[in-house]
Amino acid sequence: MPRAFAAITFTDSVKAAQTRYHSRESNRGFELAEDTRSEMTEREAEFIAARDSFYMATVSETGWPYVQHRGGPAGFLKVLDANTLGFADFRGNVQYLSVGNLNANDKVSIILMDYANRRRLKIWGRVRIVHELENPELIAALEDPACRARIERAMVITVEAWDWNCPQHITPRYTDADIEQLIAPLQAELKALQAKPAASAPITKLGEGALELVISGIRQLTPQVRAYELRHPAGEDLPAVTAGSHLKVPVILKNGQTSVRNYSIASNPARRDIYEIAVLRQDHGDGGSSFVHQHYQLGMTLHCGLPQNNFTLVESDAPAILIAGGIGITPIKAMAQTLKAQGRAFHLHYAARSRREMAYGDRLLRDLAGQITRYFQDEGQIPDIAQILKSASDTSPVYVCGPSGLMGAVQETAALLNMAAGRIHFERFAAAPQASNTPFEVVLRRSQRIIPVAADQTVLAAVQAAGIDTLSDCGVGNCGTCAVKVLSGEVDHRDSALNQNERERAGLMCICVSRATSARLELDL
Repeated sequence: MPRAFAAITFTDSVKAAQTRYHSRESNRGFELAEDTRSEMTEREAEFIAARDSFYMATVSETGWPYVQHRGGPAGFLKVLDANTLGFADFRGNVQYLSVGNLNANDKVSIILMDYANRRRLKIWGRVRIVHELENPELIAALEDPACRARIERAMVITVEAWDWNCPQHITPRYTDADIEQLIAPLQAELKALQAKPAASAPITKLGEGALELVISGIRQLTPQVRAYELRHPAGEDLPAVTAGSHLKVPVILKNGQTSVRNYSIASNPARRDIYEIAVLRQDHGDGGSSFVHQHYQLGMTLHCGLPQNNFTLVESDAPAILIAGGIGITPIKAMAQTLKAQGRAFHLHYAARSRREMAYGDRLLRDLAGQITRYFQDEGQIPDIAQILKSASDTSPVYVCGPSGLMGAVQETAALLNMAAGRIHFERFAAAPQASNTPFEVVLRRSQRIIPVAADQTVLAAVQAAGIDTLSDCGVGNCGTCAVKVLSGEVDHRDSALNQNERERAGLMCICVSRATSARLELDL
């Protein structure tokens, strides 16, 4: 059963053109689809309700098309049911070109545009013109109290087909409301800064790391994500990095304590002149990302830790599967650029809440044509993890970064498909959430100390609070720096750094995230 729009538009001459320009086979899928797309769904209804204009094409007796722009309050084109649209036709320039055309030929084609999000909906249908004397209830239903223009008639459209179009050549344009939403975080930040008492001099230097960097550029990627370009102060080459590397940058937390945060290096690893990090602002956290957004300024000097990599690409001839969710695109972007430069096969699956919240979305679509699939939650698009993993070859490595729910889904699905755990590579930005924690004690053999660990406290935090000096780095179980030997007790391993051999034979645990299932653990500290 063909898509309804294909049945209408794929005439013999259109098929001949598709054949000539070598697209006949790719378009044949529209003629074999199960969903005819003749009835509108909730997704189309929501899209139409948000539009304040559309383009409408009719055809005259002479065969000439006429395209008219129709505008009104948002939602003036109303979805009456799954097969019917209607709108009030206001008095205009009294030429009546569309009305006259429709009296002779009731066929109509409509295009509705969402320029800001680069979305376009096409609709084909037949129009019935209705006057108030014929159906006053319909006119009343289509009337908008906020619009005082004179209604001359109603147009009721019986929808025969609809189709969404690709955004490839849609240039983003923004209304005043769109711009207000985009700059709302900046205005809120400005208002908060203006409300504060006179501040001390801005911070120009921060950190104690071995690598001195200067902020040379700042870009707003999404309403909540900013990119920061970092360069050597003398313009020298920066230390070489590989895809998946992260940089330890200095911050000041809400409690006033100076700390560091790890951010993936999102720039192309082939570049030696610049590192770029992208930071998602999270106002309800401990203040690290908020500090970056509020205080990182052009020209500021940061003393950072040297780049490290706990999320490396493995050597493999099999096509790689890259899966990113939200801000998890930062290391995955560098991986895609590296794989493309090396001529290695891969496909990137990138999910975000909306087009507006997809950092690097347009750039990646342009640079990775044919190698990227994007998913927008607000448009009802969710990655089918099972299908993605099933479509991979038997040896394809899988790299995933993003929200814990996404990574958990990939790991659980891989296990159900009996995929080797070593093929799944992932990096967390935060410790994996757990249903509940219970308090327990750790016995430090070498220090001869017994330290309680509260339900909302990590072993690492408890040990450090007791004055015990121990190594640590990422704080989310990615790197294994904090791993210590367990001498007795049962461990709930929550890290992604240690393998089974290191956990079972070597008896190690990452104390930044892992906990005890027994009342007491004895550690070699």
